[in-house]
Amino acid sequence: MNNAERKIDELVLGFWRLIDWQVTPQQCLTFLEQAIEAGVTDTDHADIYGEYGCEAEFGKALALKPSIRDEIKIITKCGIKPAFPSLGLAGQANHYDSSAQHIIASAQQSLKHFNTDRLDVLLIHRPDYLMHADEMAHAFNTLKQNGDVLEFGVSNFTPSQLSLLQSRLDFELVTNQVEFSPYEMKALDDGTLDQCQLLDIKPMLWSPLAGGRLFAENDEKAIRLRHVLEQVASEIGASSIDQVVYAWLLMHPSAPSVVLGTGNIKRIESAVTAKQLKLNREQWYRIWQGSTGHSVP
Repeated sequence: MNNAERKIDELVLGFWRLIDWQVTPQQCLTFLEQAIEAGVTDTDHADIYGEYGCEAEFGKALALKPSIRDEIKIITKCGIKPAFPSLGLAGQANHYDSSAQHIIASAQQSLKHFNTDRLDVLLIHRPDYLMHADEMAHAFNTLKQNGDVLEFGVSNFTPSQLSLLQSRLDFELVTNQVEFSPYEMKALDDGTLDQCQLLDIKPMLWSPLAGGRLFAENDEKAIRLRHVLEQVASEIGASSIDQVVYAWLLMHPSAPSVVLGTGNIKRIESAVTAKQLKLNREQWYRIWQGSTGHSVP
């Protein structure tokens, strides 16, 4: 089965901090090889990461071993146009651009950055208030027909926004990448994960550890969550509370993918181990209660 014929994996390598890791292309390649050996082969990117620098840095690593391209899936995003004065970009306000011209140009630029002939999945990074669904569909169809992009999805879209875009397409969107963690559970109640089940769309969950707040914050919610996560860790044999979080996320019936934002291979291997951990329903709801501060009705 080739990359285009399978769904996004349960664990995805996130490279939005690649520039901050300050690694050489060879070190990046070695990390990628180690992750593949551990069983994690899908990678998450965006054109704007690292002030438009991360895609090209990842591409340098791929260029050192071109054959590795066929072992991974490249997922990237476009549509955000930030005002980066340091890059001499015009405009005074961050804004979105989901025009066909911008989507096609962004995809083609990403192809160059990655030194590849196709993107496995292209996502619209944020919903554009000026989104014209027919125009976006035209861009998707053009890229698909050209073989530039194999599959498409969205990121941070509401259910109604996803439904609008899907209504204009003859093929299925494959994901909605949204923020979700025990600390931030909005997607449980706003219909996002329900829609993913309804349409058999695999959600991708970004910031699964709440950007480190689960470990670093001292607000009541974070303290409650750490306490219950530690309890559950001892009950299920987890070696860390982040393993419990991953097991909690993966238990959701929408069959999500979890985006891992670390460049530490040991943490990647730990996340892979977490896939084997099983929570019961009471433990899952105990973590939910740790977040909300109250029981279910």
